[in-house]
Amino acid sequence: MDPELVLASSSPRRRDLLARLGIVPGRIASPDIDERPRKAELPRVYALRMAEEKALAVTRGVDEIVIAGDTTVAVGRRILQQAENPDMQRGFLKLLSGRRHHVLSAVAVIDTQGRMRSRICDSIVCFKRLGDDEIESYIGCGEGLGKAGGYAIQGRAEALIDWMAGSHSGVIGLPLYEARILLRAAGYPVD
Repeated sequence: MDPELVLASSSPRRRDLLARLGIVPGRIASPDIDERPRKAELPRVYALRMAEEKALAVTRGVDEIVIAGDTTVAVGRRILQQAENPDMQRGFLKLLSGRRHHVLSAVAVIDTQGRMRSRICDSIVCFKRLGDDEIESYIGCGEGLGKAGGYAIQGRAEALIDWMAGSHSGVIGLPLYEARILLRAAGYPVD
């Protein structure tokens, strides 16, 4: 009998991304962890720690595999958290305007034996130079609130991206290449 997959995330985007691999989680569990970065914590270390802590925070049954992810937007060493309000989002978009930034998307998988494996995907995204009117229009659509860096590439923000290198699915919220590798290594049947 194949193991059940537990998605340690309440994100509908991660569920939709798994569906692209033909995967429907047997169970979805929302992890409750402290997502504040530690003092002087580097973005890559933070993203991996978040994915691993989310996976560990979910109760795993005997024949269950847990998958968790974290998407972190970073400008240099600065971590841009989820935009909690329009002012925070405005500040993020002004910072990102006309410059490149990193989107670090980590994934962690715990197999049926309790062994954790994790990987990180580093994508580079560059917004066009944004005018104040474009920033206000994007804020007005509401899709960037609650998102790391204040934007959602799978929505209207995609039209504001000048170029990108890396994983589109990773920028959305779960790097499918890395997720597939980790799930297969954990014994989950994925083509």
